[in-house]
Amino acid sequence: MSNHVEGKVVVITGAAGGFGRLVAQKAAALGARVVAADVKQAELKATVELIAGKNGEAHAVIADVTDRSQMASLAAEAILTYGAIDVMVNNAGVMPLAFYADHAKAAEPWDRCIDINLKGVLNGITAVHDQMIEQGRGHVINISSIYGNYPVAGAAVYGATKAAVNFLSEALRQESQGKIKVTTIKPTGVPATGLGEGVINPAALLGILGAGEAKFMENIGAVFGENPPAELTDPNSMGYFALSPDLLADQIVYAMNQPWGVSLGEITVRAAGDGYVI
Repeated sequence: MSNHVEGKVVVITGAAGGFGRLVAQKAAALGARVVAADVKQAELKATVELIAGKNGEAHAVIADVTDRSQMASLAAEAILTYGAIDVMVNNAGVMPLAFYADHAKAAEPWDRCIDINLKGVLNGITAVHDQMIEQGRGHVINISSIYGNYPVAGAAVYGATKAAVNFLSEALRQESQGKIKVTTIKPTGVPATGLGEGVINPAALLGILGAGEAKFMENIGAVFGENPPAELTDPNSMGYFALSPDLLADQIVYAMNQPWGVSLGEITVRAAGDGYVI
């Protein structure tokens, strides 16, 4: 397909690793000028160095998505450096799955989840909104989750923040048609990103599995055991079980690699055999 990413100024939060780093690398490889943001200075520097090592263009900005003023400064730095903001990828997020019964242990991680997943996305939108309106065009890509589709046990707070991302995205689309494109990306489980490290109670994962719990656990054991079977690990297999971060990043870049007049509203990205009930 045509390259509609080349020359765009792309701001990405959570760019120090995971999806964020991969999207930054892939966008830069297509000729985007990337502004990579995160609170992790050393890892963020590594992201920029990886891009530079492939002759890409990237600029690092230390920014906490929970701090409105820091996000405003991130946008100002992007404009100062590259003169525009074409795409904003609100990627930073955490996943503290836990039951209500875990509230004593989960209270602080839940607060952080609300601050990053909900307020962080809102801060990202408002940081770039005026610039995009003034330019007459822009694209906001918000990373949600299938957990935002429907409430399940063990994901009340995390799911609520992702449902909120869906609401923020749709309201922005309605308010800014003809000026700002809005894409909501809803990934399925992506085990290899490290997002699961924030889970408070591993049993809370069972809420998204329903009657398929036993088969899911069997597949997990096979995928992460010795000699994992190709039918579960090969993306060309209909039984492909655990989506790789690289393939998810491809779909995020695909959403930005469209003509300005074409907006991909919602993309749910799954492994065909993931087994999740929502």
